[in-house]
Amino acid sequence: MNAALPFADPADVGGVPPEVVLVAALRRSPDWIPRLSLVAVDDDGGVVGHVVCTRARVGAGHPVLALGPIGVRPDHQRVGTGSALVPAVLGAAEALDEALVGLLGDPAYCTRFGFRPAATVGIAPPDPSWGRYFQIRTLNPSDEPVAGRFRYPAPFDAL
Repeated sequence: MNAALPFADPADVGGVPPEVVLVAALRRSPDWIPRLSLVAVDDDGGVVGHVVCTRARVGAGHPVLALGPIGVRPDHQRVGTGSALVPAVLGAAEALDEALVGLLGDPAYCTRFGFRPAATVGIAPPDPSWGRYFQIRTLNPSDEPVAGRFRYPAPFDAL
């Protein structure tokens, strides 16, 4: 996974892209789910992309997933790498009988994977200003309705 992170958009966080810091913190977190940390490799075995889902909570503590960060090496962007990683991690999550996945992203991109505004299913974003950019994808609907505020794992709070 670490091989995928250096191509994250650089921002000065001690010279380290914030995604590197975030994923390192997530990996140390009890909310890390190794089976939902995926990489894409090229024909030579080099890492060209990554995606991760971690344990999040909705409302009174209902366990759900948070998708992200996701990253694709610049020379592999716009050729379908991210579009392959997202359904792969969603399929893995569904196979693990996860109920739903939340993410912050562009609706024009995310709706192709079945995401819809969280408000339409009774889930509030962590930050109300996120509005339609905070989205949910239901995987395995439970008998118990899931509603309330979405809470990312603690390492996201440091962003």
